[in-house]
Amino acid sequence: MNIGIDKIGFYAPHLYVDMVELAKVRGVDPNKYIIGIGQEKMAIAPPTQDSVTLASNAAKSILDEDDKKKIDLVIFATETGVDHSKSGAAYVHRLLGLKPSIRSIELKQACYAATAGIQLAKGHINLHPDKKALVIASDIARYGLNTGGEATQGAGSVAMVISKDPNILSLEEPNTYLSDDIMDFWRPSYSDTAMVDGKFSNEQYLRFFAETWREHKKTSNLSLEDYTALCFHLPYTKMGLKALRTILDEVDDETQERLKEHYRTSTIYNRNIGNIYTGSLYLSLLSLLEKSENMKAGDRIGLFSYGSGAVGEFFSGILQEGYRQHLHITSHKELLDSRQALSVREYEDVFQERVPTDGSSASFDLEADPASIVLAGIDNHKRQYVAK
Repeated sequence: MNIGIDKIGFYAPHLYVDMVELAKVRGVDPNKYIIGIGQEKMAIAPPTQDSVTLASNAAKSILDEDDKKKIDLVIFATETGVDHSKSGAAYVHRLLGLKPSIRSIELKQACYAATAGIQLAKGHINLHPDKKALVIASDIARYGLNTGGEATQGAGSVAMVISKDPNILSLEEPNTYLSDDIMDFWRPSYSDTAMVDGKFSNEQYLRFFAETWREHKKTSNLSLEDYTALCFHLPYTKMGLKALRTILDEVDDETQERLKEHYRTSTIYNRNIGNIYTGSLYLSLLSLLEKSENMKAGDRIGLFSYGSGAVGEFFSGILQEGYRQHLHITSHKELLDSRQALSVREYEDVFQERVPTDGSSASFDLEADPASIVLAGIDNHKRQYVAK
């Protein structure tokens, strides 16, 4: 059965900080951010946006009434969940107005969870081909002000509808995957900022890519020449390029240039939003599909997913006939173009406006946030979500 991505869309907060301005205030050469790690703008989430609202806004932008009738599985992938017990999917289910007869769950494995969600959704559709699954990757990356990871923060969500006979990307078999218990990146339950061993994490990312790619070639009987483009999990856009460079010598110069050009296209959205953890790979895929003028039906796209701690997976998909008709290119451009730039001081102020963690109540200014779904506050330990 032909199963894959039928719809895909993203949402990012309406605020951002320019990386050149951040570099100047931090006393850093701007090229370290713009060229060294490959980031231009960083999305900033105000208190009215958390992983639930980002997810809901992303999904709302792509769903129609037929989807709502057929979706009976919602998978919410995040590493910045809002509750240790209740899934973010339960909130999203209500905010989107989905039917009651649905399974709603939350998955966690660092930046890998959305890929796990897609694989679970594939199995579900295989058993129930008349149904659809909604998989949402939603995160807010926080490392702290004036930290080594500050320039790789970001916020946003990618929502995907998985179905049979998909309109956009048919997912192939086999997949190759790898797990190992390592401490390259983690966030203890008592901390709202992540901890990372940067050099070690980069090394492990490359190791996991090398091993899954090598195994994929053996099990699929495909070579790099069979791929029109590769997309990568992008904690920062230069990371995927490091991985790509390790295998470019497997093909001729012309193929190398094609892969590098498609890679640059796949990073456009990520460069302007930043790291969104579980959604980073799929934001890269979306950037390639919406910004490339050379992709066509029948092209094979390789995807490398990596989640610290760690799990990695390499898999692939085939572009479907007329796929561009099912993208949301104009609305995504409008979303990014309408964002508001913050000064570094304003960004620091927003960063420190945190949702209470001591059990106290709070209310937020909803008029300042143009999103249709927002967090209004907390009352009696309950998050108050509003669909405007």
